[in-house]
Amino acid sequence: MRYLFALILSLWPFVSGAQDWEDRQLFQAGNTAQTLRILSSTDTSFFAPIIEQFLSDTPAWSVEYLVTTTSDIDRKFRENPDQFDIIISSAMDLQLKLVNDGFALELSGIDHPEWAQWRQRLFAFTTEPAAIVINSRAFKDKTIPQTRQELIHALRQQPDLFRGKLGTYDVRQSGVGYLFATQDARVSETYWRLMEVMGSLNARLYCCSGEMIDDVASGKLLVAYNVLGSYAAARRQKDPRFEIILPSDFPTTMMRTGFVSKATQHVDASERFIQKMIDIQSTDGSTGSSRLPPLDKSLQGTNPSVISLEPALMTYLDGLKRRTFIKEWMSAVVQ
Repeated sequence: MRYLFALILSLWPFVSGAQDWEDRQLFQAGNTAQTLRILSSTDTSFFAPIIEQFLSDTPAWSVEYLVTTTSDIDRKFRENPDQFDIIISSAMDLQLKLVNDGFALELSGIDHPEWAQWRQRLFAFTTEPAAIVINSRAFKDKTIPQTRQELIHALRQQPDLFRGKLGTYDVRQSGVGYLFATQDARVSETYWRLMEVMGSLNARLYCCSGEMIDDVASGKLLVAYNVLGSYAAARRQKDPRFEIILPSDFPTTMMRTGFVSKATQHVDASERFIQKMIDIQSTDGSTGSSRLPPLDKSLQGTNPSVISLEPALMTYLDGLKRRTFIKEWMSAVVQ
């Protein structure tokens, strides 16, 4: 079956008017009248194979795929929960909070490991590490750091080399960036020492992993911290200008999650999509065409590096705790 991929122009009306999206595409298997709307933080190129396989089994449907940041997903969905059918995000804490606040539909028919779902409403379908990405040329004759402490040492040894050439998420704006930062800080004080060193060297702040990877590859940055490992790995296959480090001191691994809006008008099709997504991303699946890493079921919820789907995940979403964390982060990074 041949699929039609049509960019939906930003001038088209949506909800209360035109909105800005990082990407907005319509996937059609044919002339269809029924459309699932998916609001997602995952780049279209990574998620498209899942949509394609869903449509190959369900040709009576089309899929409108809207991409924005993790923080914007939370805001836009809360404002108009009836305008979206499925929500996909890498910000596990924001997703869990939406489910906890009653925005998700229970899907009792989906069989999924307890550690990879929450109350049959929120479903994990990938395991993805946070990575450090470094410019290969800059480290050609240098020891490549394998831990955060070794990275701190490297930065302190040659501050002039790295000044203005370090990047990380702006946790004030990025939902997944805030998730990674709070999890790192919870595990070790080394995170704060690293942020202070990066701040003293005029670190650049970013919204998204893709932009950081681009700038490391080009040499505009020499180091990017807490980049999505899946994006870096996919890019590295075609671009050898950077290296990927999974820090050995305390690796941080998130699970990308999805849920069905409780306000959806397309319950059956939405549930079929979630089931198809889980099947494709299973480590024992036979499709193998997804660009996203699978949900590694061998972890069985026992690996301490994997961020758990549990109420404690929402701790840093408390207003006071968030303000306190952001204040400390700004003191360290925005110098």
